[in-house]
This record gives sequence, C-alpha cells and structure tokens, in this order.
Amino acid sequence: MARQKATITLDRDKASAARALLGVGSTSEAIDVALDRLIQAEQLQADIAAYRAVPPTSDEVALASFGDAGTLGDDTDWDALYADDLS
Repeated sequence: MARQKATITLDRDKASAARALLGVGSTSEAIDVALDRLIQAEQLQADIAAYRAVPPTSDEVALASFGDAGTLGDDTDWDALYADDLS
C-alpha cells in the first residue's frame, strides 16, 4: 500500500505514550499500528452486528443442540491425571 505524507494535529504526550507502549520508534509507526487495530476492531463489530441481525436457521439451531456439550468427548481420566493437584 502506498504511503503518503500527511499533516495532522495530535497530542504529543499521547503519541509518545503510544510509541512506548508499542515499542516503535516513530509516531508514524504508532499511528499505523493504531489505525490497523481500529480498522480490525470496527470490522469485527460490524461482523458481529450483521451476525446478530440474521436469526439462525433451523439447521443451525439443530446443530447447536446436537450431542452433549457438557463432556469432553474423550476417554481421558482427567481426575486421575490431576489427582496430585487436588490434594
């Protein structure tokens, strides 16, 4: 992606704190990381909202209630493996 110079107004203390938290050397790098994270968070929120807006189909409801979700589904004797941790 092409980068271009931009003039912005910002709080220098916030920019310094962001650089320190992110471990980057420049304000440009900190802003780039911040924008990436903002975009990802907003896209996730939009995806969640879209998912919630559409009710599950009857097949999805049936799939969610298939089987016993309360078990691990394997033959491991977890109590025996961790008996020493419980005493």
